[in-house]
Order: sequence, then C-alpha cells, then structure tokens
Amino acid sequence: MEQLSAGKKLDRAFEKLGEKNTISFELDLDTDAASLKALDAESEPEPGEEIPDEAAELLSGVKIKVTVQSKKPIAESGEKDLVGTAVKLSGPDGDIAEYRVIGDYTYFRSDRDAVSRATGSPMPAPEDLPPQAGAIKDVLEGKWVKFNTKEMRKTTAEGHGAEEGPAPAPSVDAKTQKKLVNALRKVIAHEVRFKTAGGEDGTEHITATAPFRTLVTELLREIRPLADDLPPGVELPTEKDLKDAPVAKATADFTLKNGELSEVDVDLAKLADNAKVKKLGLTLRMGGGTRPTAPAGATELDLEELAQGFFGAPELDDAEFDTSGLGDPDFPQDEY
Repeated sequence: MEQLSAGKKLDRAFEKLGEKNTISFELDLDTDAASLKALDAESEPEPGEEIPDEAAELLSGVKIKVTVQSKKPIAESGEKDLVGTAVKLSGPDGDIAEYRVIGDYTYFRSDRDAVSRATGSPMPAPEDLPPQAGAIKDVLEGKWVKFNTKEMRKTTAEGHGAEEGPAPAPSVDAKTQKKLVNALRKVIAHEVRFKTAGGEDGTEHITATAPFRTLVTELLREIRPLADDLPPGVELPTEKDLKDAPVAKATADFTLKNGELSEVDVDLAKLADNAKVKKLGLTLRMGGGTRPTAPAGATELDLEELAQGFFGAPELDDAEFDTSGLGDPDFPQDEY
C-alpha cells in the first residue's frame, strides 16, 4: 500500500508540473573539486589534458537555472507554443553565461574570465580584437548581445552546404512519448522501492531506491521495441554494453510541498565506484529561475560578418595572387 500511495503521489506531482504554463527549476551539482579530479583521473586523460585545479573548483559549484514559459500547459506545448526561455549558468563567484530566447531573438552574455577558467583555455581580451570584430567585443566584455534566431539557423545551414539544407530537429511524436512514459512507469513500479516520511507544514519526503544496473537494463528492455519510432541516429546500448554498469543502489529523495514537487536530491557517489569520490550528487529545486524577458540595450550581432569570420584575411583578386611556379614541370601533379 505504501508503494502504491507513494507512486501515485509522485505521479500526481509531475502531472501538476505539466499543467503549468511556466516552469522554473535550478539544477545544482553537489560535489567538490577533489571528487571531480578523481573522476577525471579515472577517465585516463592524455598527459597535459587533465582538468585544471581552477576549473575543478569552479565546476564543483555550478548551478543551472532554467525557466520555460508557454501559451499552453507545458505538457501540451510544442516549440511554436513557447513564449520565452531563459537559461543561466552560475559558479561560486557569480554568473558564467546566460541566454534567453524571446520572440524572434536569442540574447546572450557571458563572463570572459569565468568561461576561461571553466574551459581551461584563455579567451582573447576585447582590446586585442580587430576593429571589424564589432559586437564580439561586447560579448567579451560581458554585455548583452542578440541575434535573429531564424537567421542564425539559416546561416548555419548555409555553412553546411545549401544543397543539404538544415537538418531536421530530432523529435518524438506524442504517441511514442506516451509509450515511453508508460515503459518508464512499468519499470519504476517493478524495480523501484519507495519509502515515505511526513514533515511539517504540508511537506512530505518520498525516497526511491533501485539497483542502478537492473533499473537501466529493464528500462532499455522496455524501450527497445520502440527503437524504430525514435529519432534517426539514436542508438540504444546493448545489454552487453551495460555489463560494467554499477550494481550499487541509486537513491533519489523527492520533497513534496502540499502535493507539489519542490526538490529532488540524487546521490551518485556510490555509482562512481571510486573510493576517492567522496561527494557527488545532483539537486533539482523547483522555482528560482530568471523570468524570460528581453534585456535592454543588447547589441545585435551581424551574422554575415560572423559567417565570414572577423579574423579572416581579406580576399585576394587574380592580380594579387601569384600563380608563378604552380606550373613548374617538377611539381608532382599526377600524385595529387
């Protein structure tokens, strides 16, 4: 009875999210630099390609805030129904990067120093750019810039070859989505064990525990018959691929406030199967996102200028291009 009750409560909590026209959440990587360094070492990076200490410190405190606003309830919305989207990436010392999609435009800004620390690669200083860099200087100075979203897609498609055209966005139709959700529910009902605990002021905790390898294996068995309905290029791992997956139990703690989902905590440290990974988890908090509004004073990027490359050399005409020597009889033309 506890299993059934907890499952229904979680089901209803997620349904409530889908009924909203606006949804906001914050994803927090709950770890430390030492654990990230241990995970990086386990991947056996090439000498000199190890994650820098400064980058590990920065990434250990990363948070992602997302808000999606739609004309319809989120569960019924498609891309054309979205009014606005806002995504912000932050670190221990402040914002790293942020973008918003409002109407026809995408707005973007970033902290040059923070991005350099996160990637381990220094970015150029604004004063080092040539005059034709234009709004790119604003990007490096942390100011808001904007570009027409449709024009950017068109420019990107042309860059890949006009004959090919833009690649269709991978998508799953509503019928297949329903089948996937039903498959997930079936596996959860059989493999996940729930435990409930009440709290104060309408707060309730539901803990879900399952052996990781078993959970993933059974889920893939349910999804595999739907493989032909998935977007092109999606390859499902085989059971052989999963034989090295962790056997440890994964635990997720769901916090409900008056029946609505307010927080999810997932402990991943046991799944790392590395004694040096002391702290590794994910926390999802509902709310706290940035309202998707167009920032004032954003500079518009010249997409044609970007496509040509503001660092590119000037074009040479026939008079400037020296072709002498290319017809030299000693040049091994037949080999190329």
